[in-house]
Amino acid sequence: MTTTPSAPVAGPLPPAPDAKIAMGWMHTAKFLTTAAQLHHLPPITVPEIAFVGRSNAGKSTCINTLTQQKQLAFASKKPGRTQHINLFSLGKQGVMDAVLADLPGYGYAAVSRSDKVRWQQVMVNYLVSRPGLTGIVLLCDPRLGLTELDEALLEVVRPRVEEGLKFLIVLTKADKLTRAEQAKVLSITRLQAGGGEVKMFSALKKQGVDEVAQLLWQWAHPLPGAEPAGGDAPAPAPASDQEPEKD
Repeated sequence: MTTTPSAPVAGPLPPAPDAKIAMGWMHTAKFLTTAAQLHHLPPITVPEIAFVGRSNAGKSTCINTLTQQKQLAFASKKPGRTQHINLFSLGKQGVMDAVLADLPGYGYAAVSRSDKVRWQQVMVNYLVSRPGLTGIVLLCDPRLGLTELDEALLEVVRPRVEEGLKFLIVLTKADKLTRAEQAKVLSITRLQAGGGEVKMFSALKKQGVDEVAQLLWQWAHPLPGAEPAGGDAPAPAPASDQEPEKD
């Protein structure tokens, strides 16, 4: 099994805001730009939070639920077809104070091997070298658990997590599990997360929505004097060409 990140070393988080404040902040999300290659992305000087996950994990639904906008993040009818990194700005009164990055979904078997390798390499390069990357949200279907591709991603980001990069696993589609099943999956995933946060999430039942919004607000508004995440990024790792099974 792939080694998961050890507990992150990071500065203290500010107190969690009222859920209405966090949700109001998330609702300010607006499309900023899109790019098929990392060098096409603009430099960002505010905290950047990346959403990653296997195709069909519910990434677009999660972003749209958090921002209370039905079509902010694009969910293709054919999973794996969204090839670009999409950036969304956050901030009240027209002042951008954070950016959400929606990365292409991975692991969809119907995509050609060459396209799969190319997309994975772009994503890996982003995760290990993007300046200003403050946190990563990994979306996971709790019925499947962390797949080999998810664990490979955890290994890629482990050095940056150890340097202070925030990390959260969001277990989507929680409404499809009983309370007992949720508790079991939470316990297992917390061990696999290696010190990162884990939250249950249901867009249908609105479970975990406030909690995730509050955590992201904390990530984007560090206490004065806290050390930022990041530092010198390691060299990009080669993309995996493993053929995953179709969801």
